[in-house]
Amino acid sequence: MSLTSALNTAQSIFSNTGTQSSVVSNNISNSSNSDYVRRQAMITTSLNGAQVVKISRAQEDALLKQWLKASAQDSGQQTLLGGLTDLKSIMGGNDYETSPANYLATFREKLQAFRTSPSSTIAAQSAVTAAQDVANSLNDATKSVQAVRQGADKEIATQVSTLNTLLAQFKTANDAVKSATATGGNPADALDERDKLLKQISSIVGVNAVDRENGDMALYTTDGTVVFDTIPRTITFVAQNTYTAQTKGNGIYIDGVLLGSGKGSTSTAQGSLQALLQVRDEVATTFQSQLDEIAKSLVTMFSETGGAPATTQPGLFVWKTAAGAQGGTPTTTGVIDGIAGTITVNAAVITSQGGDPMKLRDGSISGLTNLNPTGKSGFSDNLDALYTAMGTAQTFSATAGLSSNVNIMDYASNSIGWLEQYRSDATTASENTSAALSRSTEAYSNETGVNLDEELTLLLDIEQSYKAATKILNAVDEMLKSLLDIAS
Repeated sequence: MSLTSALNTAQSIFSNTGTQSSVVSNNISNSSNSDYVRRQAMITTSLNGAQVVKISRAQEDALLKQWLKASAQDSGQQTLLGGLTDLKSIMGGNDYETSPANYLATFREKLQAFRTSPSSTIAAQSAVTAAQDVANSLNDATKSVQAVRQGADKEIATQVSTLNTLLAQFKTANDAVKSATATGGNPADALDERDKLLKQISSIVGVNAVDRENGDMALYTTDGTVVFDTIPRTITFVAQNTYTAQTKGNGIYIDGVLLGSGKGSTSTAQGSLQALLQVRDEVATTFQSQLDEIAKSLVTMFSETGGAPATTQPGLFVWKTAAGAQGGTPTTTGVIDGIAGTITVNAAVITSQGGDPMKLRDGSISGLTNLNPTGKSGFSDNLDALYTAMGTAQTFSATAGLSSNVNIMDYASNSIGWLEQYRSDATTASENTSAALSRSTEAYSNETGVNLDEELTLLLDIEQSYKAATKILNAVDEMLKSLLDIAS
């Protein structure tokens, strides 16, 4: 080997090790960055010696797409579970102690005590107070359910704004990838940035990423709606300021196409947006319908009939229509939206409001009739009938999602059971999606992440190469000195 060749070899080694050291150092400094994909200096050997030809990126498109799918599913499932947990908490937590079902059971016990002691003013007052507790629980539950819907609506607005911002940033990163690819540059940093944005987008709305020429990428929802194609598509949503049982939430539109909501306890939602729609428009509204059916049944069950011609009017429980007018005895077989939020106990039996609780015994609350005109202290026929009615099967609307031919006590319990079963199934599903995401994350990280042990080992190899180059350089230096000494 000539001295010139030796010098060229040493120079090549110094150049290669410098580049390799830079790449390894960059890898090590980003070892804790989950959005960083490991780099590697690729070396080839030719007649001119070894040289770094490019810096490769450990890209794994198949694993990334698998991760995006798992992330979208888990995000949707966890969001649904969060909404169900909120609904459970407004019912009193694990024991559902503030649920209408519990207050109904207490009310029926007080009604039983009153019918066994129909002359007792204390028993009458206790029954009326228990009835007020039932009405208050339905009022409070309605307010809380609508608060959950409004919270979901606000979160949708926030995430839609975030999604539009992410898509704008995605365009910048995508353009950087295309530019670097077209000019023969290194798009690794731009690809890292684009993948990071892609991960954030997929947690909000599930997308399929399609690679195209020159490093370009297009994004579509799972049902084929364009989210990004050269330019970001606009996602629009108009939030509601307030929510009542009659309020219908607005839809989310992607490029003018309505985004569907998730379905089922093992949610079909791809991303959090679809799950938020499911909480707002399916889960919470169904539970509200069940509350409304309980309230409608109470108004109907305790209504009184009398007069000429005979008419029926609310008795113990009264309510107001959406327009604020006093409602009559419900005759519809369908759900009356929001009746649970307006139901109250008739002032005619509330002592603090000048009423007489004994009117419940006599069936004279509405003023249409008096079943005990002589004022017998032992009269209990009406109380017996009301107590029996609470244990008699009734017809409920099938649209509320529960059995339509049960008594009110069972219906209220079934409502809690429905919510708990939904939440339990969603919890199991969330554990599965979380495990799937964890496996996808591990698989993706193993292929694209930085392994510190490997990088440090590689750094030692680079150090040895550098030492070898210095020895060559020292040897050439000694030879040149010898030549100069001979020449002198």
